[in-house]
Amino acid sequence: MSTGVAAIPGERKLAIGFFERWLTVWVFLCIVAGVALGELAPAPIQALGRLEVARVNVPVGVLIWVMIIPMLLRIDFGAMGQVKEHWRGIGVTLAINWLVKPFSMALLGWLFLRQIFAPYLPAEQVDSYVAGLILLAAAPCTAMVFVWSRLTHGDPYFTLSQVALNDTIMIFAFAPIVGLLLGLSAIVVPWDTLFMSVLLYIVIPVIIAQAWRALLLRGGAARLQAALHGIQPFSTAALLATIVLLFGFQGRQILAQPLVIALLAVPIVIQVYFNSALAYWLNRRLRVAHSVAGPSALIGASNFFELAVAAAITLFGFDSGAALATVVGVLVEVPVMLSVVAIVNRTRHWYEAGSA
Repeated sequence: MSTGVAAIPGERKLAIGFFERWLTVWVFLCIVAGVALGELAPAPIQALGRLEVARVNVPVGVLIWVMIIPMLLRIDFGAMGQVKEHWRGIGVTLAINWLVKPFSMALLGWLFLRQIFAPYLPAEQVDSYVAGLILLAAAPCTAMVFVWSRLTHGDPYFTLSQVALNDTIMIFAFAPIVGLLLGLSAIVVPWDTLFMSVLLYIVIPVIIAQAWRALLLRGGAARLQAALHGIQPFSTAALLATIVLLFGFQGRQILAQPLVIALLAVPIVIQVYFNSALAYWLNRRLRVAHSVAGPSALIGASNFFELAVAAAITLFGFDSGAALATVVGVLVEVPVMLSVVAIVNRTRHWYEAGSA
C-alpha cells in the first residue's frame, strides 16, 4: 500500500497481517476452546492456575512477556527528540490518553455497569468489571497503532515519537491513575500488587526490549526489522493462549451469563468512538496536518490490552470479572479500530477544508 509518507529508514511497510486482521475471529474461537476445556478438562486448567509465585501466575506471566516484549521492541525512545516538531498533535494525544480516556471510561463503567445494565449482571462481579474497564483505558496502545497509522497515511515520525513518549509516561502514571480511579470507584486497591504489575509488565519488559533492540541494531536496521517480523507470530500466539486459559476459568460464569460479554462491550466501544472523535476534532481546530491527526485520534482511542489483561490477572485473579472485561477489549479492538481508520480516511477532505 502506498502511503504518500516517507518511511522510517529500514522500516518494513506495515500492513495489518492475517492474524491481526482476523483477531476477533481467533479470540472468539479461543473463547469457545477455553470454555470447552474448562468444562471437559477442569483439572489441568485448575492445576495451571495454582502455579503461582508471589501472587503471579507463572504460565500467564511468561505468556504475557512473550506478548509484550515484541511490541516494545518496536519503540525507539530516541524518537522523543522529534516531539517539538508535532507539539500540537502530541499535546492533543497526551490530553486524551491521560486526562480524558481513563476518566471517561470510569464514568461509562459507572453509568452502564452500575446503573443501566446492573439488573443483568452478577452483582458480586460488578466492581470487578468496572476495575477491568479502568485497567483497559489506563494505558495507550503500543504496537497496533503503527498499523493504524500506516492505514491512515499517518506521519511515521509523529507515531514513533508519540508512542515513545506515552510509554515513558506509562511507567510513572499507570499505577497512580489506576489506583486513583479504583479508589474513586470504591474498589479496594492492592497497591503492592499494582506496583508489582508495573514492574513486571512495563519496566522490566521495556528494559529487556530496549537492550535487545540495541543489540539487533548493531547488525543494522534490516536485522531489527527481520527480527520484528519473525517474532510477531509468537506474540499473537501467546495472546491467544492466555485467552484460552482465562476462559478455561471463566467458562461456567459465561455459560451462566452469556449476555455479559455483549454488555461489557458497550462502554468499551463508546469510549473508542468518543475519544477518537474528540482527538480528531481538537486536531482540526488546532489546524494540525491530517497525517498527524489520524494517528493522534487512533492512539488516543486504542488500548494497551495486553498490559490490561496482565494487570487484571495479577490484581484480581484468573476467574475475576476484571480479567473478563479486559479480554472483551481484545475481542472488539480490531473491528472497532478498523472502523475508526475508515472514518478518518473518508473524512480527509472535510478535515482539510476546516484546518487549512
